[in-house]
Amino acid sequence: MDSNYTSSCANCGKGEETSITLKKCGACKMVKYCSLACQKAHRPQHKKECKKHVAELHEEALFKQPPPPEDCPICMLPLSHDSSHAAFESCCGKVICNACISSMVECLKGTNKKNGLPCPFCREPPVDTDAEENERIQKLVDAGNARAIVELGGYYTLGLFDYPIDYEKALELYLRAAELGYAGGYYSLAVCYDKGRAVAKNEKTAKHYYERAAIAGDVKARHNLGSLEGRAGNIQRAYRHILISAKAGFKLSLDAVKEGFINGYVTKDDYATTLRAYQKLHDEMKSDERVKAKEGTWVRPK
Repeated sequence: MDSNYTSSCANCGKGEETSITLKKCGACKMVKYCSLACQKAHRPQHKKECKKHVAELHEEALFKQPPPPEDCPICMLPLSHDSSHAAFESCCGKVICNACISSMVECLKGTNKKNGLPCPFCREPPVDTDAEENERIQKLVDAGNARAIVELGGYYTLGLFDYPIDYEKALELYLRAAELGYAGGYYSLAVCYDKGRAVAKNEKTAKHYYERAAIAGDVKARHNLGSLEGRAGNIQRAYRHILISAKAGFKLSLDAVKEGFINGYVTKDDYATTLRAYQKLHDEMKSDERVKAKEGTWVRPK
């Protein structure tokens, strides 16, 4: 019924032709009001339908297949979901695959400098000290680079580059990145609540942030959502998440799909479709250089 009021105030019926500016309901976006008074007056009538539609919109967003992974800015091949196959460069804020880093004979950050080689992307020389690394990443953080903000949060979480272990500071940074809409910020917040770092352990709040991260495209968050739903006994819902993250190329999810197929939770067609999607994406990620970098057999060409 509410959908009939899209061009007029849902409470008093005044239309846009009266030169009154109508504003949509902030939650469901289905109905419009000419004033705050009309919105409050209509609330008892609209509340149930509003909540239902908001839930439907959330479910629609939550179970969309995520976009493909971002590309390495040098070789333009999709980056792996395994963070050990790439590195964040604090000079330019780019994430470079290991094969392209190997092509510069492992231009590493911090005090692990080798051969004095520059960043593979921006050609900035490597830093010699932790202080220089800290200065670089702080510049990105000050510029509002969400990925750098999460990276700095990781430094505080793990005590890297001479930063003290400070979970509260890390939480503050993750929240800042999440406020910028960055999936990694939501995911990191979820982990804090899931593990009880700087905050009381809270599975409900962790699930909320995992959902926000999954909607933003984070497949690890999607996989963790599947695990949470499975532990809660919501098996079908769990496998909806796991199938999505497996199709997006996440190996742990594919393993779970295989197990689900064996145990009868995943159909033969769903298993086959997922396996093909997983393999197609990983084929797109492959290159001879990446294989050699992974095996440690890459040799820089003369």
